Amino acid sequence: MDKTLRLLFFLVFIGLGWPTQAAANPPTVPGRLVLKLKPGQPVAALETALRTLNASNAQQKFPRAIAPSPEKPGSVELRGIYQLQVPATLSLDRARAVLLGTGLVEYVEPLYIRQPQYQPNDPMADSTLTSLATSQFYLKQIQAYRAWNITRGDSSIVIGITDGGVRLTHEDLRRQIKYNYADPVNGIDDDGDGYVDNFNGWDLANDDNDPGYDINITHGSQVAGVSSAHTDNGVGIAGLGNKCRFLPLNIYPNTPNGSFAGVEAVIYAADHNCRVINMSWGAVGGYSRYEQDAMTYAAVNRDAVLVAAAGNTNADLRFYPASYDHVLSVSGVSSTDQKSPSATFSHRVDLVAPGVSILTVSGYHATWRGGPADADYDAVGGTSFAAPLVAAAAALVRWQFPQFTAAQVAAQLRQSTDNIDELPVNSAWAKRLGTGRLNVFKALTKTNLQEARVLASTFAPARSVYLPGDSVRLVVSVQNLLQPISDLTITVTSLTPYIVVRQGSFAAGNLASLARTINTTTPFRLVVASSGIPLNTKATLRYRLTGAGGFQFDQFVDVMLNPDYVVLDGNDMSVTLTSRGNLAYDNLMGTVGAGVTYRGSGNILSEGGLLLATSPTRVSDRLRTRAGQSRQSFFSTAQVVRVQPGPRADQEARALFQDSIPVAGSLARSVGVAVRQRAFAWASPNRRDFVVLEYTLKNITADTLKPLYAGLFMDWDMPTSDGSARNAAAWDSTRSLGYTYSLGLPAPSLPASYAGVQLLRGGSPTVYSFDNNAPAGAPVRLADGFSPAEKFLTLSSGSSQRTAGLPAGADVSQVVGARLAKLAPGDSATVTFAMMSAPSLLRLQAAADAASRAFAMPLPTKLAVSAPAFSAYPNPTNGPLQLELPEGFGPATVQVLDLTGRPVISLSTRGRQAEANLAGLPPGVYQVRAVGASRVLTRAVVVR
Repeated sequence: MDKTLRLLFFLVFIGLGWPTQAAANPPTVPGRLVLKLKPGQPVAALETALRTLNASNAQQKFPRAIAPSPEKPGSVELRGIYQLQVPATLSLDRARAVLLGTGLVEYVEPLYIRQPQYQPNDPMADSTLTSLATSQFYLKQIQAYRAWNITRGDSSIVIGITDGGVRLTHEDLRRQIKYNYADPVNGIDDDGDGYVDNFNGWDLANDDNDPGYDINITHGSQVAGVSSAHTDNGVGIAGLGNKCRFLPLNIYPNTPNGSFAGVEAVIYAADHNCRVINMSWGAVGGYSRYEQDAMTYAAVNRDAVLVAAAGNTNADLRFYPASYDHVLSVSGVSSTDQKSPSATFSHRVDLVAPGVSILTVSGYHATWRGGPADADYDAVGGTSFAAPLVAAAAALVRWQFPQFTAAQVAAQLRQSTDNIDELPVNSAWAKRLGTGRLNVFKALTKTNLQEARVLASTFAPARSVYLPGDSVRLVVSVQNLLQPISDLTITVTSLTPYIVVRQGSFAAGNLASLARTINTTTPFRLVVASSGIPLNTKATLRYRLTGAGGFQFDQFVDVMLNPDYVVLDGNDMSVTLTSRGNLAYDNLMGTVGAGVTYRGSGNILSEGGLLLATSPTRVSDRLRTRAGQSRQSFFSTAQVVRVQPGPRADQEARALFQDSIPVAGSLARSVGVAVRQRAFAWASPNRRDFVVLEYTLKNITADTLKPLYAGLFMDWDMPTSDGSARNAAAWDSTRSLGYTYSLGLPAPSLPASYAGVQLLRGGSPTVYSFDNNAPAGAPVRLADGFSPAEKFLTLSSGSSQRTAGLPAGADVSQVVGARLAKLAPGDSATVTFAMMSAPSLLRLQAAADAASRAFAMPLPTKLAVSAPAFSAYPNPTNGPLQLELPEGFGPATVQVLDLTGRPVISLSTRGRQAEANLAGLPPGVYQVRAVGASRVLTRAVVVR
């Protein structure tokens, strides 16, 4: 493959993503998944589920991984992880639903593509400063010369460089490689490790034995030069690791069949005796349990020190793999210890190292630039080059303190830094640049350092987010990593006003080196504020660990509060409701929300939500459309809130949202309806299988909507014991109940075999059932998207399409709705549904009957009070509006409010009559409010 083609391939490759990939996450490998089986489960048990997904090439990722050991608390099992090839058009949420529905799988995830973290060597970049670019100033800055007087390391300490390929012939690298003499290049796997001729390392991305550099991916040579360039050879530069060796492992593809292999390289390095592993790559977001398992295996099972670049984002955020547990997150500073302009800062950063104008081995052949071959150097910048300085320091510490575990090496590096928070230039990032800047000399000589550390935080109840008013218990596991600590106390403090700490101190007492403790019997107690919390707030808690003699160490943990959804979980159904009409999740990735479950099942609703329509072009929803995207018709006007108990049920939820008002003379794509959503759940024995959803629809246009359709789209995924996803949909006309059920093998251990939606009130019932994978030409086919015309068809076809998936079963969806003959401007109508699930059809029908009875009971009401006459005419109006107040109302302020409650017109009147001009206001419904001395009157007015 020539130079240009390789570059094109690399750029195309890193830009591709899973079809439903959220924009906030890094790109993924198309058509490839990883899953982890639950302990003791064979992959053969998934055969039917894999066949349903058209999955192929299921391969065990790490068959040679060592098993977790009781002697290494926290170690993990990797042998249950498998990689699958699936159709590129298969959505991730669908794959998750099928595989998790078997009950045999812990997680299903895409494979993320992480990218190198460097700054380009352009004329205006920091890396070209003439006073620094020709010298290794950073060695003096981190006291490397003094450190080498203590130790220069040893060739038995190996740093795994997981990166782009390395120039194996460079004068400053070729003698520093850890060659595998047990497996010379002879076409035989002499050492029996499963890799043939891995003498120089391995190319994990392209699965061959050549980890040499690619001319377009030069990053690996530069990183290796920082950590491992040959010292005392009379030429070039000196790598901080000195006598320590490095193992080159290529993770970037340069062949058509290659793929990013950062995680695989970490496992390879750990399994091949790399005592330190460097990861100068990553991306914002995209937390992965698979990647966390890999990091835990390398750090705990294999006792390797993991070092990663914190990223070049100049933002406070999570960056992976640096932000995973057991990984040293390294950010960057300049030659004056000022934070690098682009460096990431956060509470998750452990320490910093120089990352500007770092002189290192060049990634390109000098002959291309007219110089001698393999004798060229460049100054580069970014956290990519701060990280290998810390990795090399870790290698020296491992040689100096051979008794240290990987966790202790990390603690020694953190506690021996030079504090830079006190520098005025860093005041804006204080406490978010870790413990300070790397000092290798202190790391090798300080033997009286202390560090106790919170290893794990366990919140109960265990939730990804907490709601206003929630009470939370917090248990922490603590370990002392270095010298003994007396009178250790852990205090938790909320750094936000939205969490109140009721009980925040834990006296751990005296802890010997490597001793552990936990506050199970005296957990911390927290209370979330009942109001005033902004949506999707990240609240930070600080752990302050203190001990006798002045020891103090801070750690931080984040808690998400007040999400834009609530969960009704007061009975056997647990239902997520969002502020904008969706059910189960607020995004197609299935990451925002808690799904829908029944009696502890996995999620049974892949996607669900409200559909409104008046024609094939006027449709409103937030459901899938095409190319992994969703429509965004609805916007929230009042966040969804949960009330417990409510006036009518044990749990209630309320939300207000609407779509846009069609503009006169333009092609209308929205319906023009404001929605008040209410949901009800009961805990009584005969009402535990359903949740009632009530939608009050108000016409906010100047025209009568006739007819208006309202319905719920439900992509149920009812599980089976064999994971076959053989579902069928049906219609019970007697109960106006549409439901989906499993046709797979009997599943006595699975509580949810049936689920459905019943129309309780409002309009004439409609139902439309269909196969999601219908062939081309079918009226509704989700494989090529879900168009507005298809959505309208599912709502407006009456009950002509009652069943789907028979006789063999299929992946089915169903829309249950109601037809309202007309809705005049300013008028409202209510449509009510019940969501339900049950282990059998008889139980589901009983739930439907109970839901009908429950909602037939009248709401508590107050005595009606006659409203005084308040006239506003003509209504609708083209602008002029005459107002007439009741007798004796007195002087008043009259306001015209839009649907958000914002005043758009205001005037005063002393008599009973007034005139307002509404000309110029957009068409729609407005509220006219008259505020008098003792009372307030309102009227709805439509502007044409």
